[in-house]
Amino acid sequence: MAEKILVTGGTGYIGSHTVIELIQQGYKPIIIDNLSNSKLERLDQIQAITGVRPEFEKVEMCDKAQMEAFFAKHTDIKAVIHFAALLQVGESVEKPLLYYSNNLLSTIHLLECMKQYQIGNIVFSSSCTVYGNPEHLPVNEDAPIKPAISPYGNTKKMCEDIIRDFSMSEKQMKSISLRYFNPIGNHPSALIGEEPHGVPSHLVPYLTQTAKGIRSHLNIFGNDYSTPDGTCVRDYLHVVDLAKAHIAAIRRLLDVQDCPIWDYINIGTGTGYSVLQMVKAFESATGQEVPFQFAPRREGDVEAVYADTTKAKNLLKWQTELDLEDMLRAAWAWEQKLAH
Repeated sequence: MAEKILVTGGTGYIGSHTVIELIQQGYKPIIIDNLSNSKLERLDQIQAITGVRPEFEKVEMCDKAQMEAFFAKHTDIKAVIHFAALLQVGESVEKPLLYYSNNLLSTIHLLECMKQYQIGNIVFSSSCTVYGNPEHLPVNEDAPIKPAISPYGNTKKMCEDIIRDFSMSEKQMKSISLRYFNPIGNHPSALIGEEPHGVPSHLVPYLTQTAKGIRSHLNIFGNDYSTPDGTCVRDYLHVVDLAKAHIAAIRRLLDVQDCPIWDYINIGTGTGYSVLQMVKAFESATGQEVPFQFAPRREGDVEAVYADTTKAKNLLKWQTELDLEDMLRAAWAWEQKLAH
């Protein structure tokens, strides 16, 4: 019988791609989401791709009663992948209390229910933001954790600490925090992808909307950083590769007997690209011109960060398979299908 995996935030961008991989790898995902940043139609798209409609319940994780009611009905869950969170860096600077209350409370309620129903495995959607502006690149998991530049980044670090401490206190609990870098692209079917609300805060949706003519130009925030061309450098990985990393982490928790009680693992490509390099790569991959202009630095942005992926390769037997042009072509194919 297929093992049931709870996916919180499973109708979101990364969550839905992970649900597809779970189905294709023989697991039985069940999704909870409050649909604050996603649409119920995502279930139709998952079904169109996989032939399977995943179980879904609309649940507000910050409401403990709703969480308890859900878990009381689903006592056969084997593991959890926890995506559900608010995730905009800029918005978190403007609305810190919203981010702290939502991201921490939802995680605490989840862990309380996992304890009550003896669910012993969790993969947490963490972020490279915990490294801040790292002293050495590429950054590995032993790098010092820096004070967070944004409340969003701080919630990721705080949730890691909460999950680690909880894992240490509960005999049956094991956890892996995947610290991933910058997911872009979408499923090759172009049936699902990233759907930002309003003006995108992430680079690639802004790129594709500009190429489509929805935006007059791309704002590049800062061109005076200590990088080769003065613009920020990031490690961009394909969202499908990222989804597969979650499957590898679930396998490790369920199948490896001597798996540590808790662990942190970087998920990236190991290569950094500047914003200007991304613009040129997009134009090369798609043939679309992207007008841009430089704007002042954006509060909360890190200068440069990209991953040392040795640990992921060794422990998860995972590495990226898709290259930058694959990601950008996929993102453009998705944009062309979107109705704004």
